[in-house]
Amino acid sequence: MAFTKLFVVFLSLVATVHLKTVKQSDAKAELEAYIEEKKSEINPRYRLHYHVAPPVGWMNDPNGFSYYKGEYHLFYQFYPYESKWGPMHWGHVVSPNLVDWRPLPTALLPEEEMCFSGSAVVKDDTLVLMYTAHEITDVEPFFNETQYLAFSDDGVVFEKYEGNPVLPSAPNGNPDFRDPKVWKHGDHWYVVLGSKTDDERGRVLLYRSLDLISWEFLSVIGESTGEMGYMWECPDFFKLKGKHILLMSPQGMTPQGDRYKNTHQTGYIIGSFNYETFEFVPEVSFQEIDFGHDFYATQTTEEDGNRYLIAWFGMWDVPYPEDVDGWAGAMTIFRELDLVGNRILMKPVEAMTSLREETVWDGKLAENDVIQLDKTGELLVTGDLSQNIELEIKGSNGGGQVSLRWDPQVRKVVVDREGDVRQVEWLPLGSEVWRIFLDASSLELFCGEGEVVFSSRVYPDGGWQVVNLSPQALDVVAYKLRRSVPEP
Repeated sequence: MAFTKLFVVFLSLVATVHLKTVKQSDAKAELEAYIEEKKSEINPRYRLHYHVAPPVGWMNDPNGFSYYKGEYHLFYQFYPYESKWGPMHWGHVVSPNLVDWRPLPTALLPEEEMCFSGSAVVKDDTLVLMYTAHEITDVEPFFNETQYLAFSDDGVVFEKYEGNPVLPSAPNGNPDFRDPKVWKHGDHWYVVLGSKTDDERGRVLLYRSLDLISWEFLSVIGESTGEMGYMWECPDFFKLKGKHILLMSPQGMTPQGDRYKNTHQTGYIIGSFNYETFEFVPEVSFQEIDFGHDFYATQTTEEDGNRYLIAWFGMWDVPYPEDVDGWAGAMTIFRELDLVGNRILMKPVEAMTSLREETVWDGKLAENDVIQLDKTGELLVTGDLSQNIELEIKGSNGGGQVSLRWDPQVRKVVVDREGDVRQVEWLPLGSEVWRIFLDASSLELFCGEGEVVFSSRVYPDGGWQVVNLSPQALDVVAYKLRRSVPEP
């Protein structure tokens, strides 16, 4: 009799799992049909040609950046039904080279939980996602965050773990407990998570596991003393050139002169870490990693000994002019990281040169000369840094514009987006070239070896005009860039 009851219970559990799987499969099929239908309604005027963006709807944080079965996988926070934030899904794209991307079906759909940010690792030939399950509650603060797993043996179809959550709460019970970034060292898996103290100071928590399912809390590897905000989101922890880097996005930092002028910031602390004591010792204090208007929620992965970074090409609480066109949000181009002295350098991945389709300009650009570009362009600009440099970059038919300037008196690079200024001191390590990437609604500026980088969304009408307003001629090479993401 007892065996019969157990068998009935087992069959009931199998039936429940099967029914849930069928329902999820049906929901995914309906979503993909909806996306395919809505894509035809997208207005392409600001649609990016070589940046990852959602097919429809809203995008924010990059998730699950990883390498699996010969391709790079990138997931992202995704709400397909409106071009604003909503119940989070995980969108999904793959690439052989970090430049040419193709879409895959939506990887995770919300159920009782919204699928907030997380990461991906490969375990026994299975791609494993660890993500934050954000659930609305009826008790103040009216939400709770735990950590879930999902598995795939083909990198396309993902099944959520039946034993979720695998990490049910922060050590102090704080409900802000999110954005797991997992890696393996030795026999153990490790994960860092963003959280906060009881008195509203941002912190990063460290755990470890032998199987990705049972986790033990190890330490707090970073914590604000009060001046670095109330929440540390999207933490990442990795080794670069012999040092350990704690990369994260603090919320609630107060502007200080030229620094911390965005709604929220993204930057890093350089230090050393001991896998015996689980202590991270900072050696260089927090520095911003990108100085532009629109850069947040980074994620990195390592492949072939190189550390690559991607970020949300956006920011909270700012307008998105493309939202009326049926979509909002994008990713930056992918960058390779290096550590020189006390700072991280960021360069575009090498494969970006494969986008060069034709040379539009090659030679001297005299004062007031104009380069005309279509929706895309890459410019290599060299000038005499003992003199002022100024480039006006604007829409060929009006719309958004930006001024890029160099002031030798204060040795600062300035990105002036219609009066909203971002600027930083630049001390070239070698190269003095500005490398500028323009897409249909974006600008990315890499100075020299990548000591200073700015990422800003700009919304021109039509193509681009680049005008030399400098009191000197500049050496410029300009390319038209091909499309490397799907057309809308």
